[in-house]
Amino acid sequence: MFEWFGKVSFCTHTKVSDFARHLRDGRIMASRCRGCGQLAYPPRADCPDCLSGEFDYEEIGGEGTVLSYARIDAPPAGFEGEAPYVVGVVDLAETGRLLACFGASIPEDEIAVGMPVQAVPRMNENVEEIQVYYSLERPGTTWAKADCS
Repeated sequence: MFEWFGKVSFCTHTKVSDFARHLRDGRIMASRCRGCGQLAYPPRADCPDCLSGEFDYEEIGGEGTVLSYARIDAPPAGFEGEAPYVVGVVDLAETGRLLACFGASIPEDEIAVGMPVQAVPRMNENVEEIQVYYSLERPGTTWAKADCS
């Protein structure tokens, strides 16, 4: 499943590989430790508090606050066609931090540290390298979720 993110890992297996499947299905998932209850995002294979390797996925809302952002004019290899773009680090309301590009609902001149945003799962089937990702959008932005019932 991690091949959907592009070349980010040479490991063939990880205990958190279902994270990509959930993202593809429109769900932002954190891991909840079965041992101590710690909620972690991004999902952790081992609890950062008690080191237990047992966890369950728990959906989080993706709301957060912009901690930092940067406009990328000279992108790394593989992203040349995307530049310029703006990435942001978001402090999620429920737990953890997320790095993502700003989406179409937030013009570049309106981006500011401290502004509220909504992480939105995205799926791009038109490119081979990266197929699942997030965009940072205005709070309240909705998206389709797979029916898992």
